Amino acid sequence: MAQEAVADPVAAPPRHGLEVLAVLSVSFLLSGIYALLSFLRTQVTIPGGFAHAQVTVESHAVTVHQWLDILDALANILNGLAPPFLAIVLLLRSPGGRGLGIGLDRLRARELLQGAGFCALIGIPGLGLIWLGRELGFNAQIQAVSFPDVWYRVPILLLDAFQNGAAEEIVVAAYLLTRLRQMGWTNQRALATEAVLRGSYHLYQGYGGFAGNLVMGLIFGWWFQRTRRVVPLVVAHFLLDAFSFVGYVYLHGKVSWL
Repeated sequence: MAQEAVADPVAAPPRHGLEVLAVLSVSFLLSGIYALLSFLRTQVTIPGGFAHAQVTVESHAVTVHQWLDILDALANILNGLAPPFLAIVLLLRSPGGRGLGIGLDRLRARELLQGAGFCALIGIPGLGLIWLGRELGFNAQIQAVSFPDVWYRVPILLLDAFQNGAAEEIVVAAYLLTRLRQMGWTNQRALATEAVLRGSYHLYQGYGGFAGNLVMGLIFGWWFQRTRRVVPLVVAHFLLDAFSFVGYVYLHGKVSWL
């Protein structure tokens, strides 16, 4: 009796659409949904909307057991690094994925300078946008950090900044744009999707938070599509958050609109 042919599961075409949905569902898609709910709640429940709202970006509690607080903070950082780790593993498992194709094969010194340049390009106008959005009532009053003055505050904030940069740029820029290209999306369509997603999970900050991060997504996404190098974006994002968090700690109360 002739044996019935059995399809080789290894040879089956990759279902990148389901994979992308799964990765985003445990990371920034869910963040976007929560941010949208926060946006709607502010509009409905706070008279005057974002003109009278306040949001906190990074919040850390401090108890008498500081060693437990530190372990909690480190666990949260590891939790935030899980999605980019998953994205890297999935890219490595793809056919021809040994080098990932996102620029993590080797570090180039000039990429650190490129990251610093992106930080200035995004950060300086971004401060102006935050101020303008606050003055016009489009943005909430942003409290960048809620973290009592303890000895480990700055190191934890710097680790938070690194986790944010690695997670967002590896998942939202590198992984998502790579998979959408492999699915046959045009660069323009993929770039618009990436930018809207990036803006969506900052909606809790208000219209300005959405618009500013959408523009950042367009610039960062364009760069990645052009170079396939994610390290400058991670460096830039880390520096942006590091300056925001640590700067807020030392400038809050000394600058009127912070």
